[in-house]
Amino acid sequence: MNRPLVGTLATALLGAAALVGGAGSAGAAPQVSSGHPQQQAAHHAKAVDFAGTVALSNCSGSLVKMPTSQPNDPALVMSNGHCLESGMPGAGEVIVDQPSSRRFTLLDKSARELGKIKATKVAYATMTDTDVTLYETGSTYAQIEQKYKIKPLELATTHPVKGAAISVVSGYWKKIYSCSVDGFVPTLKEGDWTWKDSVRYTPECKTIGGTSGSPVVDTASGKVAAINNTGNEDGEKCTVNNPCEVDENGNVTVHKGTNYAEETYGIPKCFGVGNKLDLSAAGCELPKPSGARR
Repeated sequence: MNRPLVGTLATALLGAAALVGGAGSAGAAPQVSSGHPQQQAAHHAKAVDFAGTVALSNCSGSLVKMPTSQPNDPALVMSNGHCLESGMPGAGEVIVDQPSSRRFTLLDKSARELGKIKATKVAYATMTDTDVTLYETGSTYAQIEQKYKIKPLELATTHPVKGAAISVVSGYWKKIYSCSVDGFVPTLKEGDWTWKDSVRYTPECKTIGGTSGSPVVDTASGKVAAINNTGNEDGEKCTVNNPCEVDENGNVTVHKGTNYAEETYGIPKCFGVGNKLDLSAAGCELPKPSGARR
């Protein structure tokens, strides 16, 4: 997975990047890669910036809403399951309604830091089938917009499309990676974890540690199509930081240097009135906690 960064390591990396400031560095100033030719040719693409993204202590994330979310609903922040402050969930583990006081640094469109948003709980987190954490915060969307002039990113409700131009927006590194959807992986395996129907990027998106949890924005709609989570670093097979692809026939392939995301279009079906999680809602396919009614 795109490794979470912690403590002095993250500080050292940020400092070194700021000093180097060269090609490929992840410096503090916003850097937007040139992108895939298909994206450059997209006449109706929406400009993608940092507005609504957040930086965590070790990962990236975003302020998100469901299509049905209302201004006075408690705002949600989305990141990876493996970015959870209490540690990575085990295979098959699902966490719901866990108290949290985690803080997120909200960014404006130019990646300037606006202030902090504080979680009240982990609404949902898992690394099974997908890799996601959704935090409920103590602020409403209306309060955040009034204070910071920032609106949330909206989760798409349709499956991503092969060839679609996308932007991976990292609030941690203040960097945008632009590429396209190369295709979809029926099963992606990494260590003890298995993810389903993952998004494979074209080579331009060379995501790194700290980009975990970044929203993957479809540039045509401006909506979040997926959440960035992993990449094969060393060419190893199905080990941690080296996911392998498994096709419908069980054939395993390894693509060193290839990076991936997990789709998010099914998440809105699992949230109801007031942005409340409802894993029993019609069409909700997120994994449930063990022992929960299916």
